[in-house]
Amino acid sequence: MTAERILIVDDEPDLQRLVLFNLREAGFEVEAVGTGKEVVTKAHAFDPQVVILDLMLPDIPGTEVCRQLRSEPALADVAILMLTARADEYDRVLGFEVGADDYVVKPFSVRELVMRVKGMARRFQERRSARAISQSQGHPIFKWRGLELDPVRHRIFLDGAEASLRPLEFKLITIFLEHPGRMFTRAELLEEVWGVSGDMSTRTVDTHVRRLRERLGTYGEAVQTLHGFGYRLRDP
Repeated sequence: MTAERILIVDDEPDLQRLVLFNLREAGFEVEAVGTGKEVVTKAHAFDPQVVILDLMLPDIPGTEVCRQLRSEPALADVAILMLTARADEYDRVLGFEVGADDYVVKPFSVRELVMRVKGMARRFQERRSARAISQSQGHPIFKWRGLELDPVRHRIFLDGAEASLRPLEFKLITIFLEHPGRMFTRAELLEEVWGVSGDMSTRTVDTHVRRLRERLGTYGEAVQTLHGFGYRLRDP
């Protein structure tokens, strides 16, 4: 069985060696680069399941590297773990906003990092398998009036015209369309979309729901506010 591949993007040699050693000991095939400009080319050649990406790189911000990876169709399923010394809420939200799947703050537990990478590599394989099956057999398209969402190809259409959503906005509308009528509390949305359990302000949810509504235009009313409780998909 081929080992799962992990790409480390960090300019600290000591950290590179530490993470390389421990991931290889865990059975992964691992390579590393030290600058942002190398990442997309290396990722195409190496085809990793997981990219461990430092937020503070010497040439290009890690958030921009994350955007570049997410814009490459061949790398659309890769799991991205932000690894950074920044712990404040703004940076975590920004990381998730540009498409990161998880976030680890330095200094970190190597054992925890390895366990997170194992989980992310498994979810990568599940996403890729689901995409392959859906493309060969057809897959569900979620609809609300003239709004149509393709969760596999990551595309959304408003009255037949393709719209552009940021990663977190796409995750939000997907959650609502997949569970019509179900009410989600802000805490549940933080966990489902951001992957955190109550350690971020719930105002973060309100801000992103507002931005989602703005981007959906007349279809923004699809997301209904239940004052004092949370949000749900409105009955069409």
